[in-house]
Amino acid sequence: MSMDGFPVGLELDVSYPDFQVSLTLLSVTQLQFEIKEGPFARTEIVDIRVVPLGNSLFAVSWQEQDGATVTNVQDYDRGVVHSFATLPGGRFLRMTGTFAITKPADVVSDDRPQRNKALVLEAMTSLFQRHDASVVERLYAADYIQHNPGIPQGRDALQALVAAMSQDVYYEPGLMVAEGDLVAIHGRIRGWSDVPQVVVDLFRIEDGKLAEHWDVLQNEVPGTTALGGISMFDPGESAHHRADPAIAGGLRQPGRIA
Repeated sequence: MSMDGFPVGLELDVSYPDFQVSLTLLSVTQLQFEIKEGPFARTEIVDIRVVPLGNSLFAVSWQEQDGATVTNVQDYDRGVVHSFATLPGGRFLRMTGTFAITKPADVVSDDRPQRNKALVLEAMTSLFQRHDASVVERLYAADYIQHNPGIPQGRDALQALVAAMSQDVYYEPGLMVAEGDLVAIHGRIRGWSDVPQVVVDLFRIEDGKLAEHWDVLQNEVPGTTALGGISMFDPGESAHHRADPAIAGGLRQPGRIA
């Protein structure tokens, strides 16, 4: 695992059930905490050890001047901190708190768009190329929401649809864009209708699974007969997009669509 994603410079207020603490991530080796009220009130800079656990998840541990030891599991995908502290007298605390960011990190790193795109690509090719209905339970949320009016609600309905699907159905993925917990994929599907169709599928990802889906479909018109003379779908469009250095650089910038 890489330390590159640890958000140095980030300032956040963590709200636990009984108190609030402000954290400033000074570096990969130091942080400052400030507790303004209550029996634990104080401000201190501590030496830390950071262990990246993957997927914007970090274990951060330290020892305080009074001997207290603390381990935080900081989950930047879900916006929570799980804290485990042993106080000088031996009392052990387990706490979970949500946090609000008060100052962004010096360099923002968010690998969710790339992970989410990989999830969507795996789902679309597994279901509509290989016709593997078994992946639905692994990739889709239990309370999966379906906005296509021609498909019943829920994960079980999707699994049944794929299991009964004609072998003529074949999906070709193209351009993908992602931001935050949303992914859109442009593709072409054959065998779903009497003629090939170009489709844009939009997914919302929650807790690493596909939680909600929208789509729009349009019958494909060959470029030779289109008024603009350009094809609706190019199987190589995704590779062309990835090869553009400006776009590839944009994947790592906050607020940009990747």
